[in-house]
Amino acid sequence: MAEEEALPPVNDASKTAKILIVDDDIEIIESVRYALENEGYQVIIARDGNQGLALAEKESPNLIILDMMMPKRSGFLVLEKLRRMNETMVPVIMITGNEGSRHKAYAELLGVSDYIRKPFQMDKLIRAVDTQLASA
Repeated sequence: MAEEEALPPVNDASKTAKILIVDDDIEIIESVRYALENEGYQVIIARDGNQGLALAEKESPNLIILDMMMPKRSGFLVLEKLRRMNETMVPVIMITGNEGSRHKAYAELLGVSDYIRKPFQMDKLIRAVDTQLASA
């Protein structure tokens, strides 16, 4: 009798999600990519707001992790453009080193799903990603 091949583990459907990281900080990109890929997510990288918008349109990610302060186009400008491009906006988690509550209020007005201040615990970001994808 032939040995049965081991079946791959059943995967949570949300874990096959495609996540776009838009940030200009290579250390943050690499650490977030590593953590998300270890969780089974597919990760796409953009290093500025313009590239982020282009990849959001081309790749149709299930979730975007977006830095607020970037060259070429800020996270706010990316959010504004995403709102104009799509009726139903993809969930966006904004990450920022900015402490201002005005910025958080504006991000929420533009429809961010979550707002996380840097530095952050990676497990906090993973929980936010899991939560947003589960409710999407």
